[in-house]
Order: sequence, then C-alpha cells, then structure tokens
Amino acid sequence: MVESSYLVFPSIDPVIFSVGPLSVRWYGLMYLIGFVAAYILAHKRLERTPWSKDQLSDLLFWGFLGVILGGRIGYVLFYQFGLFLDDPLYLFKIWTGGMSFHGGLVGVIIALVIQARRMNASLLQVGDFVAPLVPIGLGAGRIGNFLNAELWGRTTDVPWAVIFPDAGPEPRHPSQLYEFALEGVVLFAILWIYSAKPRPVGAVGGLFLLGYGVFRFIIEFFREPDAHIGLYQMGFSQGQLLCIPMILIGLFLMLRAYKKGNYPPATAQVK
Repeated sequence: MVESSYLVFPSIDPVIFSVGPLSVRWYGLMYLIGFVAAYILAHKRLERTPWSKDQLSDLLFWGFLGVILGGRIGYVLFYQFGLFLDDPLYLFKIWTGGMSFHGGLVGVIIALVIQARRMNASLLQVGDFVAPLVPIGLGAGRIGNFLNAELWGRTTDVPWAVIFPDAGPEPRHPSQLYEFALEGVVLFAILWIYSAKPRPVGAVGGLFLLGYGVFRFIIEFFREPDAHIGLYQMGFSQGQLLCIPMILIGLFLMLRAYKKGNYPPATAQVK
C-alpha cells in the first residue's frame, strides 16, 4: 500500500477552547448536540402523548443521566474490567475517556423504568417515545470519535481509507463515519418515519433495538477490535456479542407488539 495515496488524518486538538480551568472538547460538544436534538424532537412529538412538559423534562434529564453513568460503568465492566480490578477508582477517572453504548442503553432503561412509574405509563410506551430521539446523539458521538481519531477501523486498501495518528502507517476504514451513517442518519430516518403513524406498543422500541443491533453488528466487521480483547473464537468482537441480545430482544418485542395489537390511545397528529 502506498501511504501517499490515502488521506492522512490531520492533527486535530481534542480541546476546542478553554476558559480558565474549563475545557470544551469535541466529544463533549457532540454529546451536547445529541441532548439538544433529543430535547427539540421530544417537544415536537409531545402533543401526541398524555404527558406534560414537566414530565418530559424529568424524563429527558434522567435519561441523559442514565446515558452518562451507564455508558461509563458499561465501558469499564465490558471493556476494561481488568483495569477496574487493579484500580477500582478507574471507574471515576472519566477524563481518561471511555464510554459504552450498551452500558448507556442499560442506564437509560433503568431511568425509563423509574420515570414510567411516575408518568403512569408502561416501560414500552415510554421506550417507544424515546427510541426515535436517540440516533442523532449516536451519530454525533461517532463524529466525536472521528475528530478524536479514536475507535478507528481495520486495515484496508479502499480508496477512502484513512491513516490515523497512533494507529500505525496502514490505511484503515473510517468506521466511525460508517457508524455515523448507519447508526445515526439511517436509523433515525427509519425510526422517525416508522413512528410517524400509530404503531402497537413496543414496536418502535423493538425496531430501535433490532436496527441498532444489526447495523452495529455489521460495522464491527470493519472496526478494529479492542487490542486487549481481540476477537473471540468464532471471529466475533465484544461489540458483536453485545449486539446479539439486542437483535433477539428487538425481534421479540416487535413480534409481541403486533401479536397483541395494543395501540396507544388516539392523540393529536404530529405537526
């Protein structure tokens, strides 16, 4: 492979700007974009629910907290458990980086369980409302990964390959952009269009789990596995193994939803 024929990733400072001891980083900005987008989209569809703006604000706040706490805890337990055993305080060293989508998902589900009770709704009803709000944040997070030149792909000779700093001289798949496209843009379009019409309770949340699980499973074939974990005997990565339960649960929820045919009460149409 000839290095000069591929895009060499530019040196991008992970810190956008600093004000005294406060530093604004690209990854943090992407999280903020995801949260703001979710808030705007949630308010757009609030009129088709029986919930108030205060209930929505509480739901989003605890959901965001679930993303942060669950994402960090999940990353440590799923990907850095050895470091955690050697140094339990590593869990709190968030400045070292490391977030897990699957951990964040668990954190959000716990938050939804608690908030659903306060909203006099079922977990599946709240999950159907929240699911279409998530992909934009996922896509923004992948852009953050790309700007940080982290979580790069496997070596390749495709024309759009990128040579990332700290990843050796070999050109690699820009797998972060693949994830942005599928887990962010495409998944958002599918869920937003699908949920625009009344669907049986549990179907939208099930489609999210199924769609993300399938997209992530596919992209993992192009993404470099974690060096300290590698691939398992069947050639699957840790991320792929974590996606299999998502796919199965998503299929189950969708089949169950259409079998039961339990539709939410009629509400105002989305404008």
